[in-house]
Amino acid sequence: METFAEILPHAFEHAFIDTLKLVPFLFVTYLAMEALEHYASSKSIVAVRRAGTAGPVIGALLGVVPQCGFSAAAATLYSARVITLGTLFAVFLSTSDEMLPIMIAAQAPAGFIAEVLAIKALCGLIAGFAIDVVLRLRHHAVEAMRIRDLCERDHCGCDDESDSPSALFDACQKHEESAASRIDDWGAEYSNEEERGAELACASDERHEHDHVHAHNHSHGHAHGFGAIAKSSLVHTLQVTLFIFLVSLALEIVIDGVGEDALASFISANSNLSVVVSAIVGLIPNCAASVVLTELYLEGALSTGAMLAGLLVSAGVGLLVLFRANRPMHENFLIAAGLVACGVVFGFIVGVFGITL
Repeated sequence: METFAEILPHAFEHAFIDTLKLVPFLFVTYLAMEALEHYASSKSIVAVRRAGTAGPVIGALLGVVPQCGFSAAAATLYSARVITLGTLFAVFLSTSDEMLPIMIAAQAPAGFIAEVLAIKALCGLIAGFAIDVVLRLRHHAVEAMRIRDLCERDHCGCDDESDSPSALFDACQKHEESAASRIDDWGAEYSNEEERGAELACASDERHEHDHVHAHNHSHGHAHGFGAIAKSSLVHTLQVTLFIFLVSLALEIVIDGVGEDALASFISANSNLSVVVSAIVGLIPNCAASVVLTELYLEGALSTGAMLAGLLVSAGVGLLVLFRANRPMHENFLIAAGLVACGVVFGFIVGVFGITL
């Protein structure tokens, strides 16, 4: 058995490389959110929300790309309530993480790989739309975007300059939140168009008035606006990256200490409950989970249903980002439980119908 001194360099290298791959995704995501917060009008924000009706489709397709950066980006966007809960599930369930490289390295047939990817995307699409539909039927009011909340919690400094464009929205914050509360996750309006237009117009009128009173400050804010946005995005990215690296390092040390063989034995030893066990193992926010599940299936030690259950739940570091950024915390545990439930249900369906790949 390897000693801690032998494990640490290997764990550090893996954690560092895995975390480094996420930096571009996180930075671009935060940059887009900061730009939306600073420059988008109320009507533009409503348009973004309405575009979210197609979110599960886009999310399921992006998740297929063998890069867990998309799951990290989706977790960040959901934490700011830019995308719907259904879209988040679509991305998480379809994310392939390390599955695709392992299958290619094992020279698995191209047809088989395509089928697995298609099934994962389809499951993500079905679950994503189902969640959004249920929320809509329950008249679940969408929450106002929380981009500002993320900034305040992380002390990113995006509001240090009182003349920044984002400060212009403060006067009408109550009106925008009131109007947003009448929109469900699909962008459907509970109030009539005239009433909503009046509330949004208030924000626009007060913003123009503020611009008139502080014209020179406003122009100064525009001159330095992008610099402030870039700085805030960088601070967010560094904070989340550090968190992901530390947790990933701890997981690498534990997994290397226990050994992937022990993890594989744990899964294969519970054949009667393999679907449930695989789904639970899939929650591990580390590439080792998808690697072990894929290898066990290719070796014939795991059924198709159990393999799919685990790989559907395995969303890479997406869950880590979600727990780091999303509040309230209990919602994150519910989402994790929901992922396991989806994996188990789809895994049992595959087993009941005797589907093999």
